[in-house]
Amino acid sequence: MKSLVQDYVDGLYRDLTGERSGSVADYIPELAVVDPDSFAICVATSDGYVYEAGDSRKRFAIQSVSKPFTYALALADRGLDVVAGKVDVEPSGEPFNEISLDPVTERPRNPMINAGAITCASLVQGGDVEERFERIRRFYSRFAGRELGLDEAMYHSEDRTGNRNRAIGYLLREYGIVEEDPTTTLGVYFRQCSIEVDCRDLSLMAATLADSGVHPLTGDRVLDAATNQRVLSVMTTCGMYNAAGDWVTEVGLPAKSGVGGGILAVLPGQLGLAVFSPRLDAHGNSVRGVAACRRLSRDLELHFLHVSRAARSAVRAAYDVVDRPSRRRRSPAEHDLLLRVGRRARVYELHGDLLFAGAESVIRRLTGEADELDVLVLDLRAVDETAAVTRRLMIGVREQLRAHGVQVVLIDPAGAVVQLDPDPAKRVRHFTDLNDAVAYAEDVLLARHASPDEAAGALPIREHPLVRGLPEERLALILPRLEHRRYAPGDAVVRSGDPTQGLFLIVAGPVEVSVDQGGVRHHLSMFTAGTTFGVAYAVAGREYDIDATARGEVEAMVLPAAAIADLTATAPDLMLTLMSRLVAGAFEQIDRVTRVLISG
Repeated sequence: MKSLVQDYVDGLYRDLTGERSGSVADYIPELAVVDPDSFAICVATSDGYVYEAGDSRKRFAIQSVSKPFTYALALADRGLDVVAGKVDVEPSGEPFNEISLDPVTERPRNPMINAGAITCASLVQGGDVEERFERIRRFYSRFAGRELGLDEAMYHSEDRTGNRNRAIGYLLREYGIVEEDPTTTLGVYFRQCSIEVDCRDLSLMAATLADSGVHPLTGDRVLDAATNQRVLSVMTTCGMYNAAGDWVTEVGLPAKSGVGGGILAVLPGQLGLAVFSPRLDAHGNSVRGVAACRRLSRDLELHFLHVSRAARSAVRAAYDVVDRPSRRRRSPAEHDLLLRVGRRARVYELHGDLLFAGAESVIRRLTGEADELDVLVLDLRAVDETAAVTRRLMIGVREQLRAHGVQVVLIDPAGAVVQLDPDPAKRVRHFTDLNDAVAYAEDVLLARHASPDEAAGALPIREHPLVRGLPEERLALILPRLEHRRYAPGDAVVRSGDPTQGLFLIVAGPVEVSVDQGGVRHHLSMFTAGTTFGVAYAVAGREYDIDATARGEVEAMVLPAAAIADLTATAPDLMLTLMSRLVAGAFEQIDRVTRVLISG
């Protein structure tokens, strides 16, 4: 079944393919010859699943997208006090390659502009250029989850034409910010900007930042949480150069762009985004990249100020109706059938804030397991917050599952996710109680998988488990005493406060047993063909404290209380047999479920 999220990413890619404004960076010869129409979008989730569209595996130079990562390595190597003494964290309001320092502090204004990034490169520990670059390359590789390499042609092109950066390097040396020969620092810096990545790599690097420095696939803690937080903070205010204010307002994601056409963006605790498209705007940011991030943020409600809590697994528990059946009383044949096919009805308990990331993970799981299901129950009672995108995605997956032959059932008392559709044909079955929803799912399985014999009408009384197989002389004592009763849907079978009527042998239809407590109706059980109820009241002779209601066309054979008293006096061995069967039936039901659970 095709993913709704993948459909969305593919559609966004198609929508923006025609955008051809902007131009490639031509001040670096190697960048001037890249294909200007290359384009890719990747969305990496908190568990490392990546949605990809376009040229997602096409390699390109990381360029300034490298800056947050070298800043992180400098912090890890030197500590916050040392780095903060060399580089400020204020937005510059100037082009990224401006040859200037803050007039008051006489330091680079932040690590995301060239002056600050060159300073950070000087702070990376190592004996020479090669050793320091190798530490940077390995560090970036841990964020990407694979070994990254150097684009030698790009490096030599940077080195030949990087005079503006050399001017910045010597300015930094003059003010004592860089404490070594600037050519050494620039040798590291030009190489870091020339590391090759693809769009998928950047999305996973972003997802690692989103997960407080832990790679979602490898589990490698690349960065400690405090340093990760500082890096994201600086990306938020400074990552998009002098367009940072507009970016935070409109997109609301910590991000970093590069003149190679890449943009990396992070939704903390949720996901990582990456876009690659070499055509740049006047600020040096990818035109399509900015447009894609705007759309993603708007359509999927990703603005980081909307998120108050980190994502956690949206699925709290998942189980089928074999593991946790309803309390509805079933006939032996129904029990046997449900034990055979019960794995095809599954309950998913969701919890927490069901925003885009949570909804995405749920939908991916549901669609991945749809081939194994007939009924899918979503328990939404523990969901705290939802978003409009969640409701759109849930409605979409509901239609996908329905077309796939899977019936969706909701436990959603507040209507938090999917409101009742005005079209009855499209309406999802809603319940307020888990047991009722599971019982309904069981009914669907029984209807779909029962053989013609199993789906037949009323059970002949001689086939009812309570009396089946009794000798004719015993049946002759029971059958004449039975009273045949019929009930229409909604009819009262018994009501609380009524005197006992006797023992009910259900031969057709469902009977619901419930109790009223303080004006609130609580479902207790459901009895179907082949089951018996009322024995405790009949034997003890006490009035009912429950209500029993026909939930369909019901037929029952009732052994009246007076007949029970008479048989107890005149045929005690027969009554002992009946009571033994009732007890054995209860234990047999428990044993069936236990055997299935033990076997698998």
